[in-house]
Amino acid sequence: MERINKTLNKLSGSSTFRQNYERLKSEVLSNLEVQAFIKENQEEITNSIIEKNMMKLYEYTTQTKKCADCPNLNGCVNMMQGYEPVLVLNKEMVEVHYRPCPTKITHDERRKNEKLIKSIYVPKDILQASFGDFSYESPGRALAFEHADQFVSTYEPGSSVKGLYLYGEFGVGKSYLLGAIANQLAEKEISSLIVYVPEFLREMKQSLGDQTLNSKLEAVKNAKILMLDDIGAEAMSSWTRDEILGSILQFRMHEQLPTFFTSNFDFSGLQHHLTYTQRGEEEKMKAARIMERIKYLSTPIKLDGPNRRHD
Repeated sequence: MERINKTLNKLSGSSTFRQNYERLKSEVLSNLEVQAFIKENQEEITNSIIEKNMMKLYEYTTQTKKCADCPNLNGCVNMMQGYEPVLVLNKEMVEVHYRPCPTKITHDERRKNEKLIKSIYVPKDILQASFGDFSYESPGRALAFEHADQFVSTYEPGSSVKGLYLYGEFGVGKSYLLGAIANQLAEKEISSLIVYVPEFLREMKQSLGDQTLNSKLEAVKNAKILMLDDIGAEAMSSWTRDEILGSILQFRMHEQLPTFFTSNFDFSGLQHHLTYTQRGEEEKMKAARIMERIKYLSTPIKLDGPNRRHD
């Protein structure tokens, strides 16, 4: 041990070592985040504490924050994949704690929802949708794209912003545009949940028997940004309309959470669809109540163009 200590002392006393150390120290102390940490703790932190914990501060500076240099979770460059460092002063010790990064939080949230709700699965082309591949050759498509782009550009978590109600014929790209919006939001580290309504409502009925209905319903209600795909394509019952769809929309309206819709129906057509149940019952007031919530939550835009599913 004595020989090792002597060797270390010699190294630390050498001019090359001191030069390298001073250069490292200069780089660390010029880091804006380290400077902010020192300023925040200026009443407790001393030059001696900084010197003793220089290697911890250096470790912090070598790690990326807020996923700045990571293309995706698998491409994370940090020591702990999916985690970013935080500096913590504990008496005279500077500690580097690691917390999940925004990309990992979004990834884990999506996986959690996927396990919980099978019906969120959507076609592969929707999951890979992008604004760059969305054609907007007609006035309706251009308007839809303009609103979608504006939402993604201006939305901040926690803000109250209307979603879109995209309606039009089969295959014109309504669901694709939802997927593109979701992917653009993901690049801003904002999670969203796309739910294919007909499958989701079928699953809700099945969940009555396995006691998972409430947990699934809460996940959809509380999604930061919810996208209800193909509303109006389902066989509607009073229960799915009022207790499931109505409950979700009422909660999101009250909490002012952004909600998007796609449908083959315009507002008038969807109200007619919601009026008549599978049993042929006519319930105009209940349908009108659902429609008022949808109108409150979204701006209607007609998407036109050829059926791209036949291209």
